[in-house]
Amino acid sequence: MALSREQFRYGFGNAVSAEESDELYDRWAIPSPGKPLFEAAFANFSPGSPAKVNTKNSARGPLLVTAGGKDHTVPAAVSRSTRKQYHKSSAITDLQEFPDRGHSLTIDKGWREVADAVLAWLKDRGF
Repeated sequence: MALSREQFRYGFGNAVSAEESDELYDRWAIPSPGKPLFEAAFANFSPGSPAKVNTKNSARGPLLVTAGGKDHTVPAAVSRSTRKQYHKSSAITDLQEFPDRGHSLTIDKGWREVADAVLAWLKDRGF
């Protein structure tokens, strides 16, 4: 599956300028198989799915879920729900929301803000 420029703009580059979205598309967009996406989307409905995750696993490492408030691909509400699902584990699980960011928050011009927030989280958690 390959996204068009317009699809990429809607799903990934909607919170940045059209020019930056096009630059991100040129640099990062590659065709990928659709099967893993569908497996992940339906993992909770398919027993034995390779994408199923044990959210109650207390032996896992710490998890910081990041959310872009303007994300069209994984809306912040989905990230908040994901955090709640993982919170059934006694392992560290936190959420960091970036209200004015989209799905490209780790690759667009504001990536350093995200990286600094993650590094601060790691430091606060003693890692």
